[in-house]
Amino acid sequence: MRTIASGGSAVADLELSVVDGDITALDVEAIANAANNALWMGSATAGRLPARWVIHGAVMGHDLRTDAELVRRTTESCLRVAEELGARSLALPAFGTGVGGFPLGECAEIMVSAARAFESTSLERVVFAVFGDEAARAFRAAL
Repeated sequence: MRTIASGGSAVADLELSVVDGDITALDVEAIANAANNALWMGSATAGRLPARWVIHGAVMGHDLRTDAELVRRTTESCLRVAEELGARSLALPAFGTGVGGFPLGECAEIMVSAARAFESTSLERVVFAVFGDEAARAFRAAL
């Protein structure tokens, strides 16, 4: 696992960073899992993961496609749920960029913008957990 940008942005005490690596191995209290609206791709609790909670983000419909509005709403929803749980840290994947086929650059801009606009009372840190140099570059540029 390689940290791409750490502590790169803090808005209203919310630290944003990018990590190229496995979201399930991160030292965070909650992780988000990209799923469709029937939760086909995510139906388990955190189990033995280091994270305490798994938040299932319904970013795709039954057709397994997504769009900018779904990426934005899913990001905002995951941030709100993490806040409601009292989590201090949350890791988010690049929603919709795998199976959903959504463009990485646009995803990064939307997700980083949503995190920057989020007003938190308990959430302190958001990690964008991505795979590969292209994704890391897109999220680093958005930060």
